[in-house]
Amino acid sequence: MNAGRRGRPKAFFDEQEQNAIVDAIVAAERATSGEIRVHLEHHCEAADAYERARGLFEKLGMTATEQRNGVLLYLATGDGVFALIGDRGIDAVVGAGFWDDVVAMLEARFRAGEFSGGITDAIARVGEKLSEFFPYAGDDSDINELDDDISYS
Repeated sequence: MNAGRRGRPKAFFDEQEQNAIVDAIVAAERATSGEIRVHLEHHCEAADAYERARGLFEKLGMTATEQRNGVLLYLATGDGVFALIGDRGIDAVVGAGFWDDVVAMLEARFRAGEFSGGITDAIARVGEKLSEFFPYAGDDSDINELDDDISYS
């Protein structure tokens, strides 16, 4: 990720960008029982971003979804690294190529300085894939299991 815009997590996105990201999560989750989270921190506290994201995945309760179909987009703003991971339910039905494609798109957008746009596009792509395999049931059994807000540490 290009370091053209590194900074403290809570100040990394302005209010409009934060709202756009949360709106993208809400819109994506309207069509799926899956859950999408975005988490920011300044420094990656692990050897690599993927390892840190795996730990946060557990800490944020993302393994508690009924169908194990949560997805986390993790970004360490000060280190300029990110990771995208899905729980075993979504991993079982999408190939590694799907994740690779979304990560490649994010890398390109981040290099261009398009952080919020890259994230909202990634959320839309992930939401489409989740809705394909985990469609919204449209009844009381399908509840929003996780907070849609951006989380920070």
